[in-house]
Amino acid sequence: MNNSNIGSDTTVDIVLVGAGIMSATLGVMLKQLQPDLTIEIFERLDTVAAESSDAMNNAGTGHSAFCELNYTPQLKDGSIEITKAIKIAEQFEISKEFWSFLIEQGYVDSPESFIRKVPHMSFVWGDDNVEYLKKRQQALVKHHFFKDMEYSEDHTQLEKWIPLVMEGRDASQKVSGTFMDIGTDVNFGALTRSLVKKLEQKPGVKLSLNHEVDDIKRNKDNTWRIKVSDRNSGAKRKLNAKFVFVGAGGGALPLLQKSGIPESKGFGGFPVSGQWLVCTNPAVIARHEAKVYGKASVGSPPMSVPHLDTRMIDGKKSLLFGPYAGFSTRFLKKGSLLDLFKSIKFNNILPLLAVGRDNMALTKYLIVQVLQSPADRLKALQEYFPEAKNEDWVLDMAGQRVQIIKKDEKRTGVLEFGTEVVTSADGTISALLGASPGASTSVPIMITLISRCFKDLINTPEWQDKFKQMIPSYGQSLVNDEALADATRERTSKVLGLA
Repeated sequence: MNNSNIGSDTTVDIVLVGAGIMSATLGVMLKQLQPDLTIEIFERLDTVAAESSDAMNNAGTGHSAFCELNYTPQLKDGSIEITKAIKIAEQFEISKEFWSFLIEQGYVDSPESFIRKVPHMSFVWGDDNVEYLKKRQQALVKHHFFKDMEYSEDHTQLEKWIPLVMEGRDASQKVSGTFMDIGTDVNFGALTRSLVKKLEQKPGVKLSLNHEVDDIKRNKDNTWRIKVSDRNSGAKRKLNAKFVFVGAGGGALPLLQKSGIPESKGFGGFPVSGQWLVCTNPAVIARHEAKVYGKASVGSPPMSVPHLDTRMIDGKKSLLFGPYAGFSTRFLKKGSLLDLFKSIKFNNILPLLAVGRDNMALTKYLIVQVLQSPADRLKALQEYFPEAKNEDWVLDMAGQRVQIIKKDEKRTGVLEFGTEVVTSADGTISALLGASPGASTSVPIMITLISRCFKDLINTPEWQDKFKQMIPSYGQSLVNDEALADATRERTSKVLGLA
């Protein structure tokens, strides 16, 4: 390993495919753990974080399970399952620890450039939904992550929390909401750009924009041969890498398939596109200060849970509603219409067909969404903002997500609505597939990846010490240790300007 400039047709320690939040997080972590690593980052677009990590292309919610009802399903016996919510809440606390470290180390100039405090709320109406939300709050407050969650069915209280949502609403309508004051809005695009900018300044790191990775093949010595094209000049380049991470959003699956590793067999992808209604009226934007999540329609993917969402985008307060789901055969927002068809292989066609067979409700939902008129979209918005006017909103494209399809013994194939790290047996290549909660849990995802792929180094005293510098709670359980969790949340809130 050396700190020399990285030339063509050479061997580097690390290749990161895609310049999004996942690659940026992994690159910073590895460079902290071992400063002499050589790293090349390849991004097919002309800017960093322009796909799934961009502010307009993801929810921007610091996913901590405060308001996302799909993380707390109601079981057949009527009880609320909170295990996934607790896990996601812990993962987000770990992410905040790492981000606090980044602030302290100067990787990010100021916390307000990417994170700010915005209350997280769930809001529902109708007897069954109100009963569900009440039981959910009663289950969650028993755990220390959620002990400050407030609940109300009182219109007057709800008006104080979310005036736009309550104004013009039928006073007799049965509604309820939960309120978490410590929720956050995160601009993952801004965070990613800060991290990549700092990474570029370190010796042995090179970023190549407008460069597409065309192929990944294993060499005889178990390094990887990477073929790259310059999208501007058409020039081709080859290099070898000791370790490859494919964090290319929806583009990760085709590259994983090209690697030929046995672990990639049977995986497929189901693309879901999205659109936002974006408010253009400053007076309306100024009067809403919360992320308000509702219940998803039957059959809809988690990324389509409706929310009236206060956001900070490029330093400007914004208000978005949606996303409205759609279908496209592209795997990336700026991808090819042939992406889905090219991903169909002999080893994944049965899982793909099985998912089509078992998810007719999702298919019907997406067809309805695609056929929506402007009046239909306004009607959906008015369920959350009764006095919304069509002239105050414009339609804009949201991100493209590729949900995971994988083999399943019982049903041949199953559609997964999460994230999954796929790693070769020898740990020399790894890829991230899937979507939500994605970016919010990028830090624990990358810790897991490093523990799988760098087994010889992860338990050395040097790496253990450095992990504890980056994440002080490393090796301990925030789920089981309330005092540690409270102290951690208090410290990170202070550093990140959330207190």
